[in-house]
Amino acid sequence: MKFKKQHILILALALILAFVGGFAGVKLAQPHQAKENSETNLDTPSTASGNTEVPENMDKVEQAFQLIKENYLEDVKDQDLIDGAVKGMLKTLDDPYSTYMDAETMKGFNETIESSFEGIGAEVSLKNGKVTIIAPIKDSPAEDAGLRPNDQVLKVNDESVEGLELYEAVEKIRGKKGSKVVLKVQRPGVSDPFDVTLVRDDIPVETVNADVKKMNGKKTGILEITTFSENTAKEFDEQLTKLEKQGIEGLVIDVRGNPGGLFDAVQDILKMFIPKDLPYVQIEDQNGEKTPYYSDLKKKKDYPISVIVDEGSASASEILAVAMKEAGYDVVGTKSFGKGTVQQAVPMGDGSTIKLTFYKWLSPKGNWIHDKGVEPTIKEKQPNYFYSNPIKVKKPLAYNHTGENIKNIQIMLSGLNYDTGRDDGYFNKQTEQAVKAFQQDNDLKQTGKVDEKTAELIEAQIIDHIREGDDDQQMKKALQELYK
Repeated sequence: MKFKKQHILILALALILAFVGGFAGVKLAQPHQAKENSETNLDTPSTASGNTEVPENMDKVEQAFQLIKENYLEDVKDQDLIDGAVKGMLKTLDDPYSTYMDAETMKGFNETIESSFEGIGAEVSLKNGKVTIIAPIKDSPAEDAGLRPNDQVLKVNDESVEGLELYEAVEKIRGKKGSKVVLKVQRPGVSDPFDVTLVRDDIPVETVNADVKKMNGKKTGILEITTFSENTAKEFDEQLTKLEKQGIEGLVIDVRGNPGGLFDAVQDILKMFIPKDLPYVQIEDQNGEKTPYYSDLKKKKDYPISVIVDEGSASASEILAVAMKEAGYDVVGTKSFGKGTVQQAVPMGDGSTIKLTFYKWLSPKGNWIHDKGVEPTIKEKQPNYFYSNPIKVKKPLAYNHTGENIKNIQIMLSGLNYDTGRDDGYFNKQTEQAVKAFQQDNDLKQTGKVDEKTAELIEAQIIDHIREGDDDQQMKKALQELYK
């Protein structure tokens, strides 16, 4: 099995709705490469290699084609039938990451990638047949609106996306900067779906953010990676060099909410940390043959390092996290998403493309995290208000009312330092006083009732509070544990 340079998708069918890097690929190395050779190559698969014996009953497909063309009540295009047959074959695989894009969809998708960085800024996939958020992108409309990993999109502008191909659903969600889109979302653990209104915008393209924090008198570098794109490894290297020149004594790599991206980007970053005696990843083909990939690094950094993950850390983020974990570094946070397969985009010669699962990626020690996620070595959740849900107010909520909306109001108000006395969803007198205090502090009429305007302001302030990072318990834990 010889590999030549070729793009593959680690995230495969999970794409950024802003289409930043949505069609970017990853490069994998030769299976027989020596440890000192990190050249990454991959064979280009043939669309019809002739190696697979065609079943005797293949003429059944042609028979069905002729039957429909000659007898169906309405006119039908040849290409539609052919495309439908290909989609049907892929659907039988029961693999959300293997899919087909016809020539028209591919053309529009490529144009979007080349010309636009506009959208809502979320990575999605098909999970159990549902359009599911993997992660919102940092500082995007999706993050601002409070979308979370595992949120299911049921409708777009009141149109159901049930049964649609992923790219068909994405076509409905994407759009020009400044335009609005309303998503009906079902959130795990919440009984009723709710609407989320987003204003599409330019999506941030910076993928590495650097900061320095002090913990117990020690200067610690923070490198946040939002996605793994073409320039991420270069940006990471530049920022790390600057931090090291500033004399950092430890490093935290933050990949929370990072949905993944290019494998060559995460590969180049891991080569900075994983010594050559341990592979940073392994690739397993359909025959069970495993291919380890090694760096040329002689030794680890001379300062402690930890990685922070959450349920929005997927694919390439998980490659980084599990490699660092098995190399002896701490991983802090909550269990990651769980995406452990590799897809390759194969042009079909007529402008269409099949994306097919070709490989598994495995951890340095050969573990497969697919559908399991990476378990942190140090488990740490954020405060409850980080996980509160949007408030849907049809009629003002008031004393003696009960329900999920009130529970979320209590959690949010507590996060803003207004004492509600409870967070079980019962609107007691203390909750009423907390609402009045919030209204007074924000120049609202002090009714003690939560109307739409009060609810919107509570939500807006809790989002700002989260962004400020003062209560970021996962980051605090990572810093505290770094020097122990």
